[in-house]
Amino acid sequence: MISAGEFCGELRRRRVGFVTGVPCSYFNGPIALLERQPSGYVAAANEGAALAMAAGAELRGVRSAVLVQNSGFGNLVNPLTSLLDVFAVPVLVFMSLRGWPDPDGDEPQHAVMGRTGHALLDVLGVPHWTLRPTVDSLRDLLDRADNARQQGRAAWILVPKGSVGEAPGEPGPEPAFRRREALAALLPHVEHDIVYATTGFISRELSGLADRPLNFYVAGSMGHALALGLGTALHEPRRRVIVLDGDGAALMHLGTAATVGAYAPPNLLHVVLDNHSYESTGAQRTTSASMRWTDLGRGLGYRTVAECSDGDAVRGTLRAIAAQDGPHLVVVHIGADRATTPPRVTRLGTPPELAARFRAAVAEPD
Repeated sequence: MISAGEFCGELRRRRVGFVTGVPCSYFNGPIALLERQPSGYVAAANEGAALAMAAGAELRGVRSAVLVQNSGFGNLVNPLTSLLDVFAVPVLVFMSLRGWPDPDGDEPQHAVMGRTGHALLDVLGVPHWTLRPTVDSLRDLLDRADNARQQGRAAWILVPKGSVGEAPGEPGPEPAFRRREALAALLPHVEHDIVYATTGFISRELSGLADRPLNFYVAGSMGHALALGLGTALHEPRRRVIVLDGDGAALMHLGTAATVGAYAPPNLLHVVLDNHSYESTGAQRTTSASMRWTDLGRGLGYRTVAECSDGDAVRGTLRAIAAQDGPHLVVVHIGADRATTPPRVTRLGTPPELAARFRAAVAEPD
């Protein structure tokens, strides 16, 4: 295995001066080390933005690298094909290989990308190589990437699980208000409502606390839970639609919130659990700590915006908006809970089975 220090050391040796990305647990170690340095790692809202930022740094003469998970490859395709290829901007991309070599050995949302990732890069004509867990392999592939760079081409290094090690870190503070406690405060106010829960620990926690047919657990599709909820709210006026989001997921496709404000479905409640981190992939930092959610929500057009940091505030807010038209934005500030890992949703059934259950429940009279 390549240690996190060796990985970062090789990037420095190649004079990589800018690193950005969207976290994957496979890159926990390098990101943890880079985050300890001033501007050592810039957390991008989504993978396409990461690639574009890296291209901007390259255009300024700064060698750049991007760290992403293969599940976000779709977000990369537009800037790859219409920016990097068109303008011959050479960016180095490290992409994890979730769902590979065995698609059945990972969460179901990783199966397609695990199975097709290499072929998609072939079709796009992108130079790519699969890393072995040795420093010699890393150096060899960086040499090949340097050759591609001389031709003005982006290059992909594909990183299997266990290739790069963790970095020892200091334990975070004990959270004063946890994800589980926030959901427990919310659940008594959910009756016949439709609930979309974003991918990762929020879906998993909800499924363990209160599984019900009207819950849709969004596996993958990070950042799109709000769009799912909006599409349903516009066509199901009989019921309230609740979207349970995370800060990283909400930021990934924040433009959807502007669409919510513009079309203003009165039956939509958007709840963001904000712990300033991508907790499901290792608690790497998001950029939400610098945000003013209330100003943002009002500017986007939500009818009501509230921020809460304990169970009493959550319960009071939900009571206050119960009879009011939305859309509502409720931001719940919680701590990163690194000590607990909720059970996987797949224990309840396959995604198609759960989707069929959800469809049937939504079709029933209120």
